Amino acid sequence: MYSREEKVEIVEAFLASGLTMAEAGRRPGWPARATLSRWAEEARRGELPVSAAVPRGHAGARKRHERYPDGTRARAVALYERGRRPAEIARLLGIDCGASVRTWWKRARESGRLAGDPFEPKPPAGGREAPAVAAKRKREVPPEVAALSEAELENACLRAVLADLKAGGWDPASISNRRKCELGERLRRETGRPLREITRFSGISTSSYEYCRARLSAPDPLAATRARVRELFCASRARYGYRRIWALLRREGRRVSEKVVRRVMREEGLVVRYEPKRKRWSSYAGEASWAPPNLVGRDFRAGLPNFLWLTDVTEFGLPSFKCYLSAVVDCFDGRVAGWRVSERPDAALANSSLDDAVASLAPGERPVVHSDRGGHYRWPGWIARCEAAGLTRSMSAKGCSPDNSACEGFFGRLKNEFFHHHSWAGATFESFSAELAAYVGWYNSDRVKESLGWMSPDEFRRSLGLAV
Repeated sequence: MYSREEKVEIVEAFLASGLTMAEAGRRPGWPARATLSRWAEEARRGELPVSAAVPRGHAGARKRHERYPDGTRARAVALYERGRRPAEIARLLGIDCGASVRTWWKRARESGRLAGDPFEPKPPAGGREAPAVAAKRKREVPPEVAALSEAELENACLRAVLADLKAGGWDPASISNRRKCELGERLRRETGRPLREITRFSGISTSSYEYCRARLSAPDPLAATRARVRELFCASRARYGYRRIWALLRREGRRVSEKVVRRVMREEGLVVRYEPKRKRWSSYAGEASWAPPNLVGRDFRAGLPNFLWLTDVTEFGLPSFKCYLSAVVDCFDGRVAGWRVSERPDAALANSSLDDAVASLAPGERPVVHSDRGGHYRWPGWIARCEAAGLTRSMSAKGCSPDNSACEGFFGRLKNEFFHHHSWAGATFESFSAELAAYVGWYNSDRVKESLGWMSPDEFRRSLGLAV
């Protein structure tokens, strides 16, 4: 924010400068063109106490449709001939639109006087200039263009770019003094500009500039280390990274840090070549078949028996074998409607558990069976059984276990009460299956649940007069 005194000072300096509004809006420390125009209008109305009178249209501002000076247009055409871009020329000379530059250049090309003043009066109609006069006219260069040397042009362009960066919030302190010194030395070699101009433009003190220049010309203190790092890297056939290179240097008695070795290898382009990481293995091989929509939506409540079923497969890891359980759970009271165990989690396991559940249905019952997206529930055998029994299929989202959380909760309770904290050493598949069958029978007939009024699923159904 500018104070009132700063506004008055900037407006007075603008009126005294004779700059156009576009040129003034790009000066460092001054506001943008629109803001400066508003301040000048306030000064004309007397709202800002400036010392000079401000005429209508703002002093220094070009009125709309007013011609640019012939010198400005000639300079713009000459810079365009040198390869400058129209937008860059417009920013440098304070022209409102870069398209005007190309329009002026086309007019000058049509008139055949690109080397001279493209906007000087044409010769009288019917008259022709002498060849010597025409040749001299082609060799003439406008004084404004001749005075603008390449070095001054580059400096002006750099200042314009710097002003734009500052307006966008760029901080000159983000460039190190060493980098400023490198740029300054390059400009001195290419343009021959004096040191005081370069330091003033770069925003660096002379002492700091001389200090960095002395370091640039000093010999590299890591020259021997660089050579040895390259030798060790080549000797390892590009197999050693910076840590192993650092360890070898330490064995040789060279006191150098890991960071220095890493920086040297980065500057020398010494990169260890590794095979790209292979894609992580995944058992997911795409969709096996069309997946039905999720009809449950994580609402696992059912008002009637055999209205909503949940099914899934879980694994038991025993010392000498693995056992898999496929269960069909009724959401009405949590009763296990059908289940089977097997040593392999194949389609026959899922199909047989569904057959047991379907056998318990009464005539007219057509429940919804909800599962995950496993292959057991997408193969033709499962789909045919669902269609034959009139079941409606529903599936969870891919890789989303909460969509079938009620069935997962049953497996969690089963393992906590039956499997975990028990020693299964010496158990066989037959003995484990028998004990698991006893637990499922006890779960349906005797295990009381708070949600059922402290009754088991079978007792709850009998209390409602439902057949078990």
